[in-house]
Amino acid sequence: MIDWQSVFVPELSLVEIFLRGTIMYIVLFLILRFFMKRQSGVIGIADLLVIVLIADAAQNAIAAEYKSVTEGTLLVLTIVFWNYAIDWLGYTFPAFARFTRPAPLQLIKEGRLLARNMREEMITKEELLSQLRQQGIDDVGQVKKAFIEGDGQISVIRYDGDETGRKSGAHPAGK
Repeated sequence: MIDWQSVFVPELSLVEIFLRGTIMYIVLFLILRFFMKRQSGVIGIADLLVIVLIADAAQNAIAAEYKSVTEGTLLVLTIVFWNYAIDWLGYTFPAFARFTRPAPLQLIKEGRLLARNMREEMITKEELLSQLRQQGIDDVGQVKKAFIEGDGQISVIRYDGDETGRKSGAHPAGK
């Protein structure tokens, strides 16, 4: 026999569930924004593992071992609400967007790898060259500028048509 009351009637206060979800969403957002490095292009296995472990570790703090569908639904809606609210704030207020998404960081300038910036984002030369090859670029000298964007994607600005991308006597890094 199904105990309908335990399925739909929450044991905890709905306000408490909303506050727990809010606090943990903000804490997890801050951890992921400021302590996790953006990766070039893809989510690696280690990144996925970190996210799963964070979710598991945060579960009890978020849910306080809820049992009803109502509690679970409210918790999911709270997380979705904050995700939407932060996206909306970043779209509406440019100053807030700088807080929620890292600014682009230049990785290549005039055919030369910027080692300091690559080190800051922990992007190896091989990783960057792989991203360039995926965009049809086989020589760093063809690149005027390349950036890692806030979402981890690599954006590339090539030299215009007839230019080779190399200045006379220059040897681009990475070759």
